[in-house]
Amino acid sequence: MPYATKGYLEHSAIYVRDLEWHIKFFWDVFGMGVRTKTMNGDKVAQVWLDGGVQLTLKPDYDAVDGCFNHLGIMVEDLDKAVDEAYKNGVTEMPQGRNWVRLPEGICIEIMQAENDAVAQALLIDPR
Repeated sequence: MPYATKGYLEHSAIYVRDLEWHIKFFWDVFGMGVRTKTMNGDKVAQVWLDGGVQLTLKPDYDAVDGCFNHLGIMVEDLDKAVDEAYKNGVTEMPQGRNWVRLPEGICIEIMQAENDAVAQALLIDPR
């Protein structure tokens, strides 16, 4: 039986060569400020912006077709969602059991939502 509860896209992570430029762009254009960040020594390695964008510094990234890293999806029941993912033939990633790679390469971080966050997010009409 398929996973019966719901989830929503919490963030989309992308690689960037120039982190500061992208932080400024998302602030200037969309008003998306830095919510949190991780460091690599004394340099910022990643930032999470308000509104669901994660920017990951990768100075040597040179893909022409895009810079996708992973999708972060919030779910109502982490264990059920992860179990269902593995029943569907995904591969576990080094980050842990809740990080999965789909057969065509898409990476998904499955995260446990708190309280009724999924229901509240799904009430939003994006159109």
